[in-house]
Amino acid sequence: MIKLDLTKVSAFAALCFMSLGGFSQEKTEAFPFKLPKEKPNRPLSASMERSYDVYGATPQDNELYSQFKYTEIKGLDYSNHDGTITRRDPSKVIFKNGKYYVWYTYRNTKTPPVGGRNAHLATDEIPSADWDLCEIWYATSKDGFTWEEQGVAVPRPPKPNVGWRSVTTTDILEWKGKYYLYYQGFMEASGKRGDDCPVAVSWADSPDGPWTPYNKVVIPNGKPGEWDQYSIHDPYPLVHNGKIYLYYKSDSNGQPDLIRMHGLAIADNPLGPFKKHPLNPISSSGHETTMFPFKEGIASIVIRDGNEHNTIQYAEDGVNFKVASITEFLPNAAGPFIPDAFTDTQNGRGITWGICHFTAVNGWKTNHAILARFDCDLSQDVNDLDMKKNHVYLKPEFFYKMGLNGKQKKRIEEENKRLQN
Repeated sequence: MIKLDLTKVSAFAALCFMSLGGFSQEKTEAFPFKLPKEKPNRPLSASMERSYDVYGATPQDNELYSQFKYTEIKGLDYSNHDGTITRRDPSKVIFKNGKYYVWYTYRNTKTPPVGGRNAHLATDEIPSADWDLCEIWYATSKDGFTWEEQGVAVPRPPKPNVGWRSVTTTDILEWKGKYYLYYQGFMEASGKRGDDCPVAVSWADSPDGPWTPYNKVVIPNGKPGEWDQYSIHDPYPLVHNGKIYLYYKSDSNGQPDLIRMHGLAIADNPLGPFKKHPLNPISSSGHETTMFPFKEGIASIVIRDGNEHNTIQYAEDGVNFKVASITEFLPNAAGPFIPDAFTDTQNGRGITWGICHFTAVNGWKTNHAILARFDCDLSQDVNDLDMKKNHVYLKPEFFYKMGLNGKQKKRIEEENKRLQN
């Protein structure tokens, strides 16, 4: 007969129970009613471990968590929203000469866009997409709510220079007393081969210009077969570690399973050469690029697209981003006001407001975008608990607008018929 040492058996059973995530309630007190601010010294579930190690005990404790509030901008005309005027993809906001500046994609055409699928119908006067036949314009403001349009900053250059068809999606860099606008330069109507375009740049001694085009590609598309072979979109420069960190977006994988990811290119000079980071893509999710210095690293607002959409992420090294919070109703194409965007700060203070855009304002037949203001609390210097609420109440009508499409309704109808026969 085999004799068992019950002491060893009990110890082994206890070890197995602990390895499965359990613990003896006889030896461990229950988790307290009052949520501790610091991580308690007790066994925790994986979810509670994340709460303390990743996010903070509550949303109110997380400096990189915020809801977003939106305000209509005054001072800009949209031709009764007939689709002939668009303003979209705003740059970061800067404060110079006693006022705020923002640059953006501007289109003023005779007709609304015909749509990417009908790009073959586009002409020199009829745009294919909302960002076709565009220029870079700018506006100024004393308060961030009412803006005065100042006119064109970067016009379309003559053919065959980069951007002769359209210059779009700009962002601003201030470097050693000069200003640089990076933007996408289209050489054909958007939609003929997707949004195939590289990044160009213009520079000036003043935010009011005049702007001198470099007339060269500063960040080329990737080689055939590489993740960014077709597009370098949304160039977004920050100064970090004494260098220019220029983040961008690219479309990968092809239709119908398009994936948008972010890359990074680094340079010592605003005109390049820019060297793409070997870990690209550095973010697997997101749409437009919106980053800002935070503490010793870089934070990123990740909207739409990808497994980690609707999150705010953080990378101490500006490269290896991790989810810092999960939120909702993030701003499209956000251009925040970032006072320390170009100071090479080692303690980024964060953001509280900026400019974004809304698209298809009056429907797709008159497709155009409008600029709007967003406010938030992603700042070390503000503690706005009204921005830290973690639920937004919406009327049923909001959800009903996200109804089933025709294909889905037909599938459900066929399923019901099969069950009834």
